[in-house]
Amino acid sequence: MSGKRICLVVDDSAAIRRVIAGMFRDLRFEVFEAPTGVHAVEHCKVNAPDIVMLDWNMPVMDGITCLRELRAADLDKQPVVVMCTTESQISKIEQALSLGADEYIIKPFSRDVLLDKLAQLGLAGPE
Repeated sequence: MSGKRICLVVDDSAAIRRVIAGMFRDLRFEVFEAPTGVHAVEHCKVNAPDIVMLDWNMPVMDGITCLRELRAADLDKQPVVVMCTTESQISKIEQALSLGADEYIIKPFSRDVLLDKLAQLGLAGPE
């Protein structure tokens, strides 16, 4: 293993995955992408990342169901989970945090917002 921090970007939009993945690659993360919550849970069972950027609204398995499954899974390590979504209602934010999300970012967001969240989570700066 390279020793790099690992990010899993989970979003049904390939364009959104590409943008977020690019931000993390610029920060020297190794990045994997998943188009659904099902893919994300399977990926985490094999190689749990340091951080999961998780969309809420996806077909097959939405982000909240994925979050529940990740938190219930017997993983080698539990990743930091950041809900990354257009859902901006306080009730949605509270729901995600109560189910185990570590942070919440409303799309669209800037690199500065991402850096601020990573700093709060202890994931900023070089490895």
